Amino acid sequence: MTTETQNLSERLLTALTGAAELFTVELGRELGLYAALRDHPAGAAELAKTAGIDERYAREWLEQQAAAGFLTVDGDEFTLTGEAAEVLLDEGGPGEFAVGLGLIFPRVVEVFRTGEGISYAEYGRPIRHGIAAFNQPMFDHLLAREWMPAVPEVESRLRAAPGARVLDLGCGAGRSSVALAQAYPAITVRGIDLDKASITEARAAAATAGVADRVSFTLGDAAQIDGEYDLVTIFEALHDMGDPVGVLRAVRPRLAPGASVFIGDERVADEFTAPAGEVERLQYAFSVLHCLPATRAENPVLANGTILRAPTLLAWAREAGYDQPQVLDIPNDFWRFYRLR
Repeated sequence: MTTETQNLSERLLTALTGAAELFTVELGRELGLYAALRDHPAGAAELAKTAGIDERYAREWLEQQAAAGFLTVDGDEFTLTGEAAEVLLDEGGPGEFAVGLGLIFPRVVEVFRTGEGISYAEYGRPIRHGIAAFNQPMFDHLLAREWMPAVPEVESRLRAAPGARVLDLGCGAGRSSVALAQAYPAITVRGIDLDKASITEARAAAATAGVADRVSFTLGDAAQIDGEYDLVTIFEALHDMGDPVGVLRAVRPRLAPGASVFIGDERVADEFTAPAGEVERLQYAFSVLHCLPATRAENPVLANGTILRAPTLLAWAREAGYDQPQVLDIPNDFWRFYRLR
């Protein structure tokens, strides 16, 4: 065996270990095992009773979690530390993504042979929740502290009275729409998405957050919009749209004087390179397994996939009639940001 062969074999084995552990993490979340361990250490018998699971399975899961370094162990008692709880008790995330991709994998094999697509709805709750949970911390902690302040004209309009009218295209489960409304109390936000389940969850999220009086959601096509808006946002959704140029073109006549389109999409290299960095590797894997099949299910004008490079987006914007598209200087590991006028 050559060194290159051995290195690749070891890399795949490491990936298998990580994937399997993600499934055990999701098992702990789904069954409430981490929640049961949050307040005090427990052994297998106590965990089984508290969580309502079989004791033998409880013991095996506890030992596996400790072996993986997720739990600490002292004798027969296992502890979930506060630092680990902060990560493992989060809704969604990598574990839910992994489950969703595993469930849909047989369909991916089929469409690779037929050239068909897989609708976003068919990917189901794990992918829907995984995406929402992955992006939630950025919306909560960065949207109003870093992203909007990077464009002072936009920030000042959001804080002005009367309140700005915001259109959030491809809003998904509404996390971005709700975060905008919470950060800027004077604005009204309208979210639009094609996925019925996402819109249902978005409305519930707005109600829970207490902003349903200023945030509304519409089930519909981003290319068919009405109204006039002071800001249009598109967060990690343009690359999934089957007619991105058509959407951007449809937005232009809906912009109020001085309004902007603010886009956050994948931060990838401007040109294809191989091998790529870790983030781009992750984005390509999502593209193969999710974004490309989901877009092809829409009878697209084009199916871009996850890898939306900056020159491509800027070219789309110019084709749609925006003469001042710009890449914004906002640091982020996963997304690159744009302003169109």
